[in-house]
Amino acid sequence: MSDHICLTVDSLNVGARLDKFLCDNMQDFTRSGLSRLIADGNVTVNSMPANKNYKCRLDDVVAVNIPDAVPLEAQAENIPLDIVYEDDDLLVVNKPKGMVVHPAAGNYNGTLVNALLYHCKDSLSGINGVIRPGIVHRIDKDTSGLLIVAKNDFSHLHLAEQIKEHSFHRAYQAVCYGNIKEEEGTVHQPIGRNPRDRKKMAVTDKNSKDAVTHYQVIKRYGDFTHIRCVLETGRTHQIRVHMAYKGHPLAGDTVYGPKKAIISLNGQCLHAGEIGFIHPRTNKYMEFNAPLPDYFTDFLQKLNTKTR
Repeated sequence: MSDHICLTVDSLNVGARLDKFLCDNMQDFTRSGLSRLIADGNVTVNSMPANKNYKCRLDDVVAVNIPDAVPLEAQAENIPLDIVYEDDDLLVVNKPKGMVVHPAAGNYNGTLVNALLYHCKDSLSGINGVIRPGIVHRIDKDTSGLLIVAKNDFSHLHLAEQIKEHSFHRAYQAVCYGNIKEEEGTVHQPIGRNPRDRKKMAVTDKNSKDAVTHYQVIKRYGDFTHIRCVLETGRTHQIRVHMAYKGHPLAGDTVYGPKKAIISLNGQCLHAGEIGFIHPRTNKYMEFNAPLPDYFTDFLQKLNTKTR
């Protein structure tokens, strides 16, 4: 059944365009998504159809009809997987840089989920629906490294609870711009949608969640620093946002880094190298490591050559 939301324009929003008004007051939706709802006739003002350019007036009643999502069935694809561990309850996969975790707009094929459906057949948890079966947590497309995948709902619920309770160990290696002066430290700042750009995350007090990243220096390379980061929480783009907030964005990051990114890295230099958890069935702690991939070691070699 579709959802209906009614909003009343107050004095602070008088004169705002309808799409901006909705964007400011429905922050779980993107501006483009809200614009589509308007264009499809799912938004009315005082029971009348309106376009996105409508200028809001005091006490206008804006009604939004949110149609039911139509689930898309992800297709199984024979894509090679680097499986670090597997049993009847779960598997740990070393995801390559450039692979999307689950199907979404513009990426319906070639994802980790497509590969998992082929490898696991019907043995994946169904908690996240047909587009994200088995996916307990995820990493960005251009981040390489370890992911845990649940083969059944029992495992999924237990692993998700560990993430919620912050007992799920995740450590990354990254290369960031600049010379971090201290040997180690912690960034404890809330993360939410960037108020000025809904496609990005930011350190903000508005509609945000607590986020904690611990970091330590592995090696310095003059204008760059190789670091290890341990996540206490798992917010979207957390390491990328926190390090950019500190003034040390990740090398290659085209979203949070300098405008002139290091193109040869094809995205941020970030690798999820360690993962640890309590096995849902045996209650024993397990930990896995994935070596740095070639793109990462090649970049370190270049930095090392420059600083000799």
